Amino acid sequence: MELNEAMLGDAVTRLRRAQGQLAGVISMIEAGEDCTKVLTQLAAVSKALDRAGFKIVATGLRHCQSAQERGEQPPMSVTELEKLFLALA
Repeated sequence: MELNEAMLGDAVTRLRRAQGQLAGVISMIEAGEDCTKVLTQLAAVSKALDRAGFKIVATGLRHCQSAQERGEQPPMSVTELEKLFLALA
């Protein structure tokens, strides 16, 4: 299923934020920052990535449900969406 930025604006925003956070984590490591601070920021990056992934799956689910309600063939099956969801869990 192809999703565009208009459908995934919030997920793209989250990913861009995570990209900046990850760059900050790399800089912290290179600067020899405290391990606790680095891991705290790394946990934030991880959570941001997880949330973006779940947002993408939720958007795909809504997209498929809308197609089904219009009487169209959804681009993905429930099984395929479930597999993607579980890949994030």
